[in-house]
Amino acid sequence: MDPNTFPTKGNLILAKNSLALAKQGYDLMDKKRNILIRELMELIEQATDIQKEIDMTFTRAYQALQKANIQMGIHEVEAISKNVPVEDSITIKRRSVMGTEIPKVDFEKKEPKPAYSFYGTKMSLDEACQKFEKVKELTIRLAQVETSAYRLAYNIKKTQKRANALQNITIPKYEDLTKSIQGALEEKEREEFTRLKVIKRMKGNK
Repeated sequence: MDPNTFPTKGNLILAKNSLALAKQGYDLMDKKRNILIRELMELIEQATDIQKEIDMTFTRAYQALQKANIQMGIHEVEAISKNVPVEDSITIKRRSVMGTEIPKVDFEKKEPKPAYSFYGTKMSLDEACQKFEKVKELTIRLAQVETSAYRLAYNIKKTQKRANALQNITIPKYEDLTKSIQGALEEKEREEFTRLKVIKRMKGNK
């Protein structure tokens, strides 16, 4: 048997303190969950808007690319595409939202410099390059938002489990323990009071 469940005043104080701590913990978990959910809702809205913009920009980019392929030839456009430099300016940092580490992507937006000569190319190729550059920027933003949303959702689930455990297990446990110890102590006090009254009456009859 757990010594902390014995009906003593010391254990009653411990049980009340544990109950107060559990309730405080639940309040904190509840606040954290609400803040994370609010952040997640904002990110979902952002992701939806970015995805719509990406879809629209992709459509225009492929239309321009298709036009360039027709005007210049697929092999010529493919050869030019191999001169496009690899993007290496992306750096990933982190920020914390209620203990949840979410990524912050820094992207150095440079002035577009064509990787090909204007001589012998068409405006449709320029337009395609500009649109795909925009798609790249949007994709970087979407990756940041979606990764952040995933991490927040995971932490919300974990926080919810902890809050449920406190609300449904820990708090009722200490409420019952406090009530049980308090009831036992009150019963013990009544018995002691009755015993003293009997002793006093017996002394008075002598």
